[in-house]
Amino acid sequence: MARAGIVRRNGVHVGTIEEVDEGRRIRFTYLPEWLSRADARPISLTLPLQSEPYDSETLHPFFANLLPEGWLLNVSTRRLKISADDPFGLLLATCADCIGAVEVEALESRRVAEQ
Repeated sequence: MARAGIVRRNGVHVGTIEEVDEGRRIRFTYLPEWLSRADARPISLTLPLQSEPYDSETLHPFFANLLPEGWLLNVSTRRLKISADDPFGLLLATCADCIGAVEVEALESRRVAEQ
C-alpha cells in the first residue's frame, strides 16, 4: 500500500501528500473543499493554489525543509528506524507537530486513532 499523509495549514486539512507509481513519485494535491474557500491560502509560495496535483520525483523542497536536520535527524532516524535516505517516511513520522503553520500527519496513524 502506498504511503500517504494529510497536510494541514493552521490545523485545517488543506491537502494530501502521497507516493504514486510504486513510490517513484510524490504527489501533493490541494483538497477541492480548501480551494473553494474564500480564505484559502497556499501552504507555500512555491505551491500556489491549483486543482491539478504537484508531482515530483523527490520530496518537494517545501516539504523537505520541514524535516529534522543535524543531530535531530540522527536521533530521529535511529529512534524511528527510518533511513535518512527515506525523506517521505521521515516526513510522515516527524511532521505531525511541526513548528509553523503546516503539519503532515501520516494517513495510517489517523486510521489507527479513529479505530
